Amino acid sequence: MYSYNTLSEAVNDLIKRGYTTDFLLKSDQDYLICSDNSFELSPDDFVIDEIYRFEGMTDPADESIVFAISSDKHNIKGMVINSFGADFGYRSSKLVEHLRKAIK
Repeated sequence: MYSYNTLSEAVNDLIKRGYTTDFLLKSDQDYLICSDNSFELSPDDFVIDEIYRFEGMTDPADESIVFAISSDKHNIKGMVINSFGADFGYRSSKLVEHLRKAIK
């Protein structure tokens, strides 16, 4: 596991290590959307390799989280970057539950 001081430092290093695809997380869907290749990844299609949390500079409750994700099935590596504040807690899709388990 690596250690980063800022979100941008983590993102830049993950890109250098091959995590180049942006995945989008939508609370009402049970899959990640691959913005580059227009396909979806269900929770069974990927693993979470690394997780990094960052607190906001002015408000510690304003957190961001980076998930480094890979899929052997699709031969792809990328990231999900999401807020980890109050709004992350009330989402209730299968995908969000999968991501939450990885955080614990």
